[in-house]
Amino acid sequence: MTQDSGMPQNPGDPENTDPEATSADRAEAAAEKAEEAQAANDAQADASEEAKLDPTLDADLEDALADVNADEVEAEEEGDEPTSTGAATNDVEAQLAERTEDLQRLNAEYTNYRRRTERDRQSVIETAKAKVISDLLPVLDDLDLAKQHGDLEGPLKAVADKLRKGLEQHNLTAFGEEGEPFDPEMHEAVQDLSSGDEQVLGTVLRQGYRVGERLVRNALVIIADPGEDSGSSEGTEQAD
Repeated sequence: MTQDSGMPQNPGDPENTDPEATSADRAEAAAEKAEEAQAANDAQADASEEAKLDPTLDADLEDALADVNADEVEAEEEGDEPTSTGAATNDVEAQLAERTEDLQRLNAEYTNYRRRTERDRQSVIETAKAKVISDLLPVLDDLDLAKQHGDLEGPLKAVADKLRKGLEQHNLTAFGEEGEPFDPEMHEAVQDLSSGDEQVLGTVLRQGYRVGERLVRNALVIIADPGEDSGSSEGTEQAD
């Protein structure tokens, strides 16, 4: 009886022999694969270790490159900025100077217009006042004659006082008093009894009036020498 020991019947048969143990080529190829696998594992391990040691390395590198690019762009812009900024500043200053000059001219024109308008308005007012007052002067003359003859009494005197007071509120001023220096611009002489260079009003036949600085009516006068009046001169002539 033959005992089965687990060994092949023909251990020397190549089919029953381990290929890795019997083939040198296969063994060498297996060794090379093992070395390549080990190298790949080592490279992967090194990469993992580097990533583990500095996980932000890539991010920092990208930021650094971005900063460099930004600096280059800024440097290029700064190289062109002085010229463009200077030109823009000069243009703005020129426009500002032009607008300021226009504003000053308009302001001066408006100021002159206001002054001229106010002057014209006052002139129109004074002219209208003078016209109305000039029409009332004959009434004042009659009231003055009534006063000289003693007829200005009672209600008539009250009316005369109110009329004169109202006209004086509109800057009506009477002039032409005996003894005043003769002024041909303001006085109208009907007779000249003077003998020297100095002439005064000897007799006032009719008072003159002005409204403010505007002459409304000349005074009607007789010219005489200082110190004498026309009445005494006339008396002397009649006596002769």
